[in-house]
Amino acid sequence: MSSFKRTSVIGGPPPRTNHNILSTLKATQMINANDESKAVLPAEIISTILDYLPVPDLLSFARTSKRMLEMVYEDSRWVKRLHVMGVWNEREARKRFEDARKRRLEGKGAGGMGGIPPAIGGPANGTGYRKTSTTLFDAGEEEEKQKKSTELANRPPPVVDGFETMTLAPKPTRAPMLDPEALLNIFKGVRSMRGTARLEYGKIYAALAPFYYDLARSKSHVDPVIFRVYRDPEQQAQMLAHLTIFARSDWAQGWSQREERLVTMIGVFENAVLREFEQGYEAWDVDGRMKRYAHVLGVLNGGHACIELFVQKHPIFNDYLGNSMECINQASNDEITLEPSREFLQKLSVKINEQADVIDRVFPPGEDVLQIFLDKVGEDVLMEYVTPLFDETHERNLTSYLKAVAGIFEQSMRFGLILRRTKNSGDDFLEKVKATIAKVFEPHVDLYLQEEADHFKRKAEAEVDEWEKKLSEQEATKESFFMGNFNRQADKKDFLSSFKKVVMMPVNVLPTALSSPFGAHATKPSLSQPMPHRASLQVSPNPSRPQTPGLGPSALPSEAPTDELAAKAALMASKLEGIRSLFSIEVALDLTHSAKSSIERAALFVTLGGQTGEEAREQCEAIFVVLLDILGNRHVRTGFDKAVSHLSTYNPREVSEHQQGVAPLVTFLELVNVGDLISQMIDVFYEQQLAATKLADRNDFLDPAVKAKKKFEQMLDERVAAGLNKGIDVLMDEVEYLCATFQKPTDFNPLPATPGKPSDFDIGPTAAANRIVALVESHTKMLVGSTEKNMLDVFNQEVGLRLFTALCKHLKRQRISTDGAIALISDMNLYYTYIKTLRNSELLAYFTALRELSQIYLIEAKHAKELAEVIADQRRFGGVLRAEEVYEFAERRADWYGVKRDVERAMYGIGCGIM
Repeated sequence: MSSFKRTSVIGGPPPRTNHNILSTLKATQMINANDESKAVLPAEIISTILDYLPVPDLLSFARTSKRMLEMVYEDSRWVKRLHVMGVWNEREARKRFEDARKRRLEGKGAGGMGGIPPAIGGPANGTGYRKTSTTLFDAGEEEEKQKKSTELANRPPPVVDGFETMTLAPKPTRAPMLDPEALLNIFKGVRSMRGTARLEYGKIYAALAPFYYDLARSKSHVDPVIFRVYRDPEQQAQMLAHLTIFARSDWAQGWSQREERLVTMIGVFENAVLREFEQGYEAWDVDGRMKRYAHVLGVLNGGHACIELFVQKHPIFNDYLGNSMECINQASNDEITLEPSREFLQKLSVKINEQADVIDRVFPPGEDVLQIFLDKVGEDVLMEYVTPLFDETHERNLTSYLKAVAGIFEQSMRFGLILRRTKNSGDDFLEKVKATIAKVFEPHVDLYLQEEADHFKRKAEAEVDEWEKKLSEQEATKESFFMGNFNRQADKKDFLSSFKKVVMMPVNVLPTALSSPFGAHATKPSLSQPMPHRASLQVSPNPSRPQTPGLGPSALPSEAPTDELAAKAALMASKLEGIRSLFSIEVALDLTHSAKSSIERAALFVTLGGQTGEEAREQCEAIFVVLLDILGNRHVRTGFDKAVSHLSTYNPREVSEHQQGVAPLVTFLELVNVGDLISQMIDVFYEQQLAATKLADRNDFLDPAVKAKKKFEQMLDERVAAGLNKGIDVLMDEVEYLCATFQKPTDFNPLPATPGKPSDFDIGPTAAANRIVALVESHTKMLVGSTEKNMLDVFNQEVGLRLFTALCKHLKRQRISTDGAIALISDMNLYYTYIKTLRNSELLAYFTALRELSQIYLIEAKHAKELAEVIADQRRFGGVLRAEEVYEFAERRADWYGVKRDVERAMYGIGCGIM
C-alpha cells in the first residue's frame, strides 16, 4: 500500500480540484525502505476509522486509491451494518454460498467438455482493470445481469421513423420520495448474499436516508417531509419504524443528536395516536378506533403504550366483585366458609374471558396482552382480595387461617384452568397463569407453611396430653376406689400377719405333705375356690381380632376391698388389665388424620415449583417427621414402657383363677397387635401421602421422612422385643406355677397297689402337662401374623429354651417311680410334639434329649448296669446333657438309694478290687 501524509479534513468529502492524477502522485511522499512501502497508519486503525465515517465520506475515501477502495468495499463492513439493523440472515447467506459453489463446480465440469469458462474475478474487459468487489459470490449478480440482457434482446425492437434501429434512452429512475408505496416494504427485498452486502445497504440508504436526515434537521413536528409524503397513520407508523431500524446503522459523528430527534418525533406521533385510541376506548369503539390505532401503534413500536393504557384504565379494576370478609361473616363460631371466594373467582373468570375476546379483536398479533392484563388483575384484584382475609383470619383463628390460605389457593388454581387463551397466548399459557397466581400467594407462603407445621405439632401434642391426662385420671380413680374403703390405722396392726399369709400362700397350696412342717395340721385351700387375697384375671387367650384399646368407662366392682392387701392385689390386677389401653389406635388415627390434612394443604404449594415448591415439599416431610416423633416417642413408646413395667409386677401366685392364658401377657400381646396395626397404618400413610405424590423418595436413605420412618419402626421393634422378653418371664412364672400347683405327687410316683384296690395307670399326659402346653401354645400363636418372622422365631426359640429349663427344674423336684415313668414319658412326648410344630431344629434337639431322659426312669432296679450305660451314653442325648447332669436327674428315681451303688459301680468302678 502506498504511503501518504495525513492531512486535516474538515467536514464532508474533499473539494473537487482540477488536478490530474499525476499531480496527486507528485504531492504524495514516497518512502522506500528496503524495497518495501509502509503506511503512516496501520491498516487496522484505518479500517476502524472507516466504521465511523458517514456513507458519503466513505465513498469519497474509496476514490483515493485502489487499496482504499478495497478497504471501503470490504463486504464484512456492510454486512455489519445490515446485521445491526436485523436484516441480515447468516443462514440464508451460507445457503447461497453453498449453492453458488455447487454451481461453480458443475460449471467446471461442463467447461472441461465444451470450452474454458471465463475466470471468476478476472478482467471484465480488455483494459485489464480488476473489479475489486467481484468475488466468487458475484455469480448471482452476473446471472441477474445475464437474465436482464436476455430479456432486452428478446424484446421486439421499437418502431422509429428512419431506416436504422436505434436504442431509446432508458426511463429515468424515479426519486425515492416519488414512489413512497415501495419504500414501505424496503426491508422485505433485502437479500442475504455474500459479496452484495454493499449493494443491499445502498438500496436501503437511498430509500431511507433522505427521510432520516430531513427528520433530523426538522425543528417541529410539522417540518418533516415524511408527514407530507405519507398521510395515512399506518404508513407514517411504518416509515417511522423503518427509520428506527435504519438509525441503528448510523455511527457517524452526531448520531446521538439525530437519534434523539427521531425518538422525540416518534414520541409526538405516538402520543397523538394514543389519544385517538383513548377516545375510542372511552367510547368502547372496539372494532373501530381501538382496533385501528392499536394496529398503528403495533406497527410503530409494538404498541406497548397502547397496551399499558388498555390495562391501566380497564373498568374491571373498579368493578365490585365481592368482599373477602364475607368468608368470615357468613360462617359461625370463628369458622370460615370459602363459598364467597368461589363465587368471587367465578365472576372474575367470566369477566376475564370476556376481555380475552376483546383483546383478540383489538390488538394485532405479537404481544401477549392477556398475560399483561392477568398480571395486573393478580396484583390489583386477587391480592387485594386475599390479603385482608388472611390477615384477619390469622388474628382470629389459626385453623381458619390455614383453611383459608390452602382453600383459596386451590380455588385460584382451578380458576386459572378455566381462563380462555387468546391468539397471542403461547403454549406456556397455563404456566404463566400459574406464575401469576404464585406471585399473589408468594408473600403468604412462608408464614403459612411455618404455621401449618407448628399447628399440627401443637394439636398432636395436645391430643396425646389429653390421652395421658385421662389415663392418669382413670388410674387415680381406680386407686382411690380400691384403697379408700378401709381404715388404714386399724389395719396397720394386722398388716404383718396378713403379709405372712399372702407370702406363705403359694407354699401352702402345694399338694405335698413335706411342703410345710405345719401342713398336716393346716387346712389346705381348695383350688376351685378363690383365695381371699388374690385378684381374679380372666381373659380369652385367643381373641378373634386385636381389640381396639380405649378409655371407656372402666367397670369397677360393686364393693371395694375391705383390707389393704386385697386392695393392692385388686389394684395390680386393674393395672394389668389396663395394659391394653396404654396407647390407643384411635389416637393414632386422629393424629394421622390431622397430619394428612396438613400435608394435603401444604402439598398444594408444591405445584408452584422453584424454591417455594421445594420449601413446601420439605415442610410436608417435616410434618410427617413430627407425626412419627409424637406418635412414636410420646404415645406408643410410653405405652410399651408402662406395659413392661406392669408386667414386671405380675405374680401368678397372687391370682386366684388361672385361665388358659396369662392375663397380663395376653393383654400385652394384644397391645403388640395394636402396635403392629399402627406400624402398618404409618406405612400405608407414607406410601399414599408421600411416596405416591413424589413428596419423598423411598429410595433415598438420607431423606428425612425415610429416616424418621425407619427410626419409628426400629423403636417399635425394640419396645416389642423388650415387652416380649418381660412377657416370657411372666409366661415362665406361670409355667412354674402350674408345675407347682397342678402336678400331683402321685402323677410320677403312684401309690402301690393294695389287695383291695388295684393300681390305676393313666397312660396319657398329666393334667399339668396338658395345661402347660395349652398355655404356651396359645401365647405363641397369638404373635403369628402380627410380628415379623425373625422376631417370631427368636421369641419361639427363647420360649422353648426357657420351657426346657423350667421342665428340668421341675423334674429335679419330683420323685419318679418305674410305674410313674409312663406318665412322665407321655408328658415328654407331648412337649416334644408341641416343639416340633415350631419348626426349629435347634430347639427340637433339647426336647429330644428330654424325651430320651425320661427313659431312665423306666428301667427296673435289677437292670442297674443298663441304667448306668444309658446315663453314660452321650450320643443318646445329642450333647445337650452331660453325664453328670443325667446322673443328677437319675437321683430323682424313687428307688435311687436301692440302685445307687450298682449304678456307681457300673459307671465309676466303685467297690471293685484288683486281682
